[in-house]
Amino acid sequence: MKRGILFFSIISLALTAGCTKAARYSHDEIRDFPQPVQERIKNNEVAVGMTKVQVRYAWGGPHSVNVLQPADDGKERIEWVYEKLHFFKSRLIFTDGKLTEIISNEPGFAK
Repeated sequence: MKRGILFFSIISLALTAGCTKAARYSHDEIRDFPQPVQERIKNNEVAVGMTKVQVRYAWGGPHSVNVLQPADDGKERIEWVYEKLHFFKSRLIFTDGKLTEIISNEPGFAK
């Protein structure tokens, strides 16, 4: 029985390891965002066009941040990396502060 509990505890820990919690927010903090963005935040979803603040509300802070080469027009490019189970990764590319690209190897991840 103790082995079963230990096994279940290890599996539970492995499944939650690397998961980032979305930032806590109040309705007042997101009320000025467009309604579709508010719904995405409430559902822990991200979409192209969201700002860094909006993504942070939806997914929380990234596991790592990388500064990329500027875009051809000189605009700043930043990559936020989110990891789940140390195997699945979602990379969010921001250009000039807006989410412009989502790259993920997570099964069932819809863009």
